[in-house]
Amino acid sequence: MKKKLLLGVGLAAMLALTACGTSTKTSSEEKQEPKSQYPLTIENYTKAEGGTTWEKKDQVFDKAPERVVANTRPAAELLLHLGLGDKIVGVGANFGAPDKAVEEEYEKLNILSDNYVGKEVTLGTNPGLVYGRGGLFDNADWGVGTVDSLNEMGVKTYILESSVTGGTYNSIYKDIENLGELFSVQDKANHFIKELKDRQDSITSKLSSIKEEKTFAYLHMSDPKELYVYPAHDETFFNDSFSMVKLNNIFADEAGEVSTEMLINADPDVLIIPNWGTYDGSSPDKIKEALYANEKLSSMKAIKNKQIFAVDYNYMFSYSYNTIDGMEMLAKEMYPDLFK
Repeated sequence: MKKKLLLGVGLAAMLALTACGTSTKTSSEEKQEPKSQYPLTIENYTKAEGGTTWEKKDQVFDKAPERVVANTRPAAELLLHLGLGDKIVGVGANFGAPDKAVEEEYEKLNILSDNYVGKEVTLGTNPGLVYGRGGLFDNADWGVGTVDSLNEMGVKTYILESSVTGGTYNSIYKDIENLGELFSVQDKANHFIKELKDRQDSITSKLSSIKEEKTFAYLHMSDPKELYVYPAHDETFFNDSFSMVKLNNIFADEAGEVSTEMLINADPDVLIIPNWGTYDGSSPDKIKEALYANEKLSSMKAIKNKQIFAVDYNYMFSYSYNTIDGMEMLAKEMYPDLFK
């Protein structure tokens, strides 16, 4: 089966003191002089090439990066929300539902690839910072390079905390805080955090009358004839995000492969499938129709109750702020009466 895309994340100058005549500053006045925030140390992550275990690694910045590569579209869009479009020299993985709020600015950016971007292309932009989804920091042909290899060449890295194992949607807020500090745009960062938290609170409020959480299974499918259940065992961000709409991954504790028989026996309330529309223009309707017509699945309540929902791939696996868009859409589709 063809399994698409699933891969298991301003310089403040020192002020010169100008002597005026023979006067000198008192020690009290000297203490009040503004200090540079640099060098700035941000705790981040690294992992070995081809590895899966994340380890903490500090990134020390002597100044704000001037040339940034974002390894996914949502990573670039996050920088645009912070007013940092002029810092972006390249964007990889140019797919996914666009963020309408920054779409006009995004269209002006240098797109390196419609798919995942490789290390050679990444380095060709002469970046000072490579940033974004952690799973794409690898020396494979789909990766921007490992953290260690980039750092050895003098390129700083920032992996979204949301995209490492243990990350949750709330990790996004820490990422935005870190970026706000790194680029000295704390006010914009705080404003955007408040906007996202307000939206998250709105979903919680509207679904407050739903007392029982439902179970779901994620079917990572592009071919209607081939059913593949992705357990998402280590996908902490993914699983936490769906909890916003009171859905629990029924296979979250399953470390191995999930067979069709296991899916039928587990009998989740809801089935989630990817919407590839913004990737290749295809509609999820054919996949839905095939699942509803699948005789082997006919006993499942998700099939009987017509509870199959499609979510844009980037809303599930970009590990970024835009997941809130997907959860809002899903909540409205599942509970339309609560969003009138």
